[in-house]
Formats: sequence, structure tokens, C-alpha cells
Amino acid sequence: MRKITFAKDHNAEFYRTLQLRVRAYFKDNNISKYGNFSMVLKTIIILSAFVLPFLAITFLISNVWLSLASWFFMSFAMAGIGFSIMHDANHGTYSKYKSINRALGFFVNYVGGSSKNWRIQHNILHHTFTNVHEMDDDLNAGPTLRLAPHAERKAYHKYQQYYAWFLYMLMTILWITTKDIKSAIRYKKMDLTKTQNKSFTVYLSIIIGSKLVYYFTFLVLPLIFAPLAWYFVVIGFVLMHFVCGLIFALVFQPAHVVPSSPYNKPDDSGYVDADWAVNQLFNTANFATKAKFLSWYVGGLNFQVEHHLFPNVCHVHYKKLAAIVEQTAKEYNLPYFNMTTFKDAIVQHKNMLRDLGRYDNAPAIEF
Repeated sequence: MRKITFAKDHNAEFYRTLQLRVRAYFKDNNISKYGNFSMVLKTIIILSAFVLPFLAITFLISNVWLSLASWFFMSFAMAGIGFSIMHDANHGTYSKYKSINRALGFFVNYVGGSSKNWRIQHNILHHTFTNVHEMDDDLNAGPTLRLAPHAERKAYHKYQQYYAWFLYMLMTILWITTKDIKSAIRYKKMDLTKTQNKSFTVYLSIIIGSKLVYYFTFLVLPLIFAPLAWYFVVIGFVLMHFVCGLIFALVFQPAHVVPSSPYNKPDDSGYVDADWAVNQLFNTANFATKAKFLSWYVGGLNFQVEHHLFPNVCHVHYKKLAAIVEQTAKEYNLPYFNMTTFKDAIVQHKNMLRDLGRYDNAPAIEF
């Protein structure tokens, strides 16, 4: 993997000050940075919302429309598992016990993904190199989408503001088919799979094995036992993934692929002319932080600024940390991007897709 270094002399004191203040918040209030009872309760609610409809589809429901409605409902629960359970667990913040984090982090496998690939793509590449050209794997959408201004622009990208939403619907479909295997091979070439403390053979076997278990559980069993024709099961299964993929994209994409992001490009030596924490501020945006249910459902991921600055803190604390982060950023004359509503965030993402499809030049923001 290419060696990337961030500047050490640009606003480094901002993050040092912020860390001291956040540590003081936890110490003064005598609370843990990990999850609490509300996390356990949320886990029970979301898992029940996923498992109970699935059992009903598989063994009870004989009405086509009720079955499809149940698959549709499961898509929201499936996304909720990603947002509110496995995300914190794979960051090691759900619990202070590593065994609990590993167990709950594996839930991404039960919704079609791979916990091992997730930790590489999300924790290592995305969080370390947020919006850094050729390093943040979340921007690697292939030739069909241009999500960064340094990527090559194709003629058809001028239409991506319209067709991107359909491609987003394919996100988890790709998870359960080819993406994880391709990513695993690529991460092996980048020498990143060793971070998961497994040989590559074992690493790849776990990914493939979990896919087989997933297909057997959530597709084969309903095909065998559901009191409906097989094609209604397939339609419902695909519907669940289409909706879930779109939900994931609507939450994750407006946090980074928006007009406020400068997208830093390393020079030939791999040097990024920005402090790591400052890079997070410039390339991350919050949205709808006053929407209580949305914040609960998306696991605090509408507080993306706080999440990126403190990925080792459970999301139940982000709202309290937000005031500290915003005030500290203001003191150091640094940005704190916060879109008022969820609709605003989606519109801003659409505008960025439009501009990336029309123009070659990257935004120019001084650090």
C-alpha cells in the first residue's frame, strides 16, 4: 500500500485540545466511552424487527402483498443492523469486551457483507484517508460513478445525478455476490489482509463460507418453506436488498460526497498538505442533528464529524460531543459543516454528483 503522510505543522494543536476536552467530558461525568443500556435495547429492537418478519415470511405468511411488505420492512431493519449494531462493534466501541464486539461485528455477514473486509475498507482506508485520492476505498465505485474530482471523468458521468440512485440500490447485491471476494484479493495485494490476523486462505474461506450460510438462511430456507411460489420469495429478497442498498447510500454518501469537501490529493511522495484531524473536518459533514428518531435509527451517523474524529467512541455519545467539537473548531477558525435537514443532505449530494459529472476541476480550499 502506498505510504501516505499528513502534515504535522497545520493546526495540529486543534486535535490535541479537542482530545483533552473530550477526555475531560467522560471523566467529569464518570461515564464510559462505550455503549450503554440504550445500545442493548436498540440491538434487541432492531434484531427483532429483522428476525420476526423473516420467520413469518418463511413459515406463516401466505398473502403475496403481506409477504412483500414484510421483505420491505426487513430492508429497514437490515440497514439498522448495519448502522446501529455492527458499525460500532467493528469499531470496537459497542462494548469494552472484545469478544462482544467481534460477535456483534460479525452481524454484517448476516446481512450479506464481510466483517473482515469491512474493517479494512472502512476502519483502515476510509477513516484514515477520508476523501484522499486513491486511498479512500469508499470512493472506488468503478467507472460507472465519479465520486471524486481527481477521478477520470467520462462523458456519461453528466447523467450520474440521475442514474446513481439505481446503482446505489445494488450496493448490498454486490456485497452478497462479487464485491467482497474482489476486495479481498485486492487487499491481499495491498498487504492489508494481514491486519485481520488470518492467512489469506482462511480469510477468503471465511468470506465465502459466510456467503453460503447467508444464502442458505435467507434465500434457500424461504424457497423451501415459504407458503408462496418461489418467484415471490426471490422478488422479496431482491426488493429487500434494493431498498437496503439505497438506505445505506442515502446515509453514508451525503457525509463526504458533498460540495464542501476538498478531496485532498497526495503529492508524488505521498504527502498530504493537511493535518489528519483537519482533513476530517474539511471532508466530513453532519446533517439533521436535531432529528432524534433519525439519529437513533442511523446509529448517530448523522454526526459524521464526531464519528470521524472519535471513531473509538460509541455513537450514543456523539450528540453530547458535538457541542465540544463545534466550539473547538470555531476557536481554531476551522469549518464545522452541518446541513440542517436530511433532505438538505440528499440535495447537496445530488448537486455534487451533478458537478462531478460536468466539471473536471477539483474544489480549491486552503488548509
